[in-house]
Amino acid sequence: NTVMAAQMTNAHRRFLQVLMSNGITEGSEARKLHQHCCETDKVYYAHDKLDDFITTINSHLQPLFMQIRKGLSEDDGRAHYAVVNLAETEVTKMASDYTESELELFRKTMDLIILSENGFASSTDILNLADQLKTKKMKKKEAEQVLKVFVEDKWLSEKNGEYTLHTRCIIEMEQYILSNYQDVARKCNICHSLAIQSQVCESCGIGMHLPCVRKYFRAQTEPRCPKCNEFWSCDIP
Repeated sequence: NTVMAAQMTNAHRRFLQVLMSNGITEGSEARKLHQHCCETDKVYYAHDKLDDFITTINSHLQPLFMQIRKGLSEDDGRAHYAVVNLAETEVTKMASDYTESELELFRKTMDLIILSENGFASSTDILNLADQLKTKKMKKKEAEQVLKVFVEDKWLSEKNGEYTLHTRCIIEMEQYILSNYQDVARKCNICHSLAIQSQVCESCGIGMHLPCVRKYFRAQTEPRCPKCNEFWSCDIP
């Protein structure tokens, strides 16, 4: 144990603190932070050793049931890092920050997003749920405000009045979503992470993130499904 404890430097601690206060950190920012922490603490820095640096932190977080996880943005495929509490589900994780009715609205929004064809739910559909909540009915104005907070807290992302799950939410709640939406939640056939916004093969039903679709078919002469080899009928983004 003493040997393990010796491996955790101030640089590691500083990196972890910033990651926790950010909620989620984009890959290039995490690389800059890694360099900054090592240089400030005057410890060895190598630009290609971020994953090893994180592995060391994770070995110390293990007894606390926590972990720094890497995930990809469904929008542009860029890497992001977030600290995940493995001992908590989405409900208990968020319970300290939101009221019961806000949590219920979030869960219903999540249902709409995950059960949708394209991984989005319109603000109209979400706001229509506000006065059907079992915990406490919400006025539309109030629900709009709550949605705004979910976006600010990086649980949801919004584009032109359409909502989807934020990268932070996907990284932190992947297990929760996979076990609670077993019939509909799917992993991307290319990167094997949970895919909310995805294209689906009409023949065999596998799904692929849009950035993964883009990358995979760039190298193919004609778009064929990586699993069943049938023609890929969706438009390549």
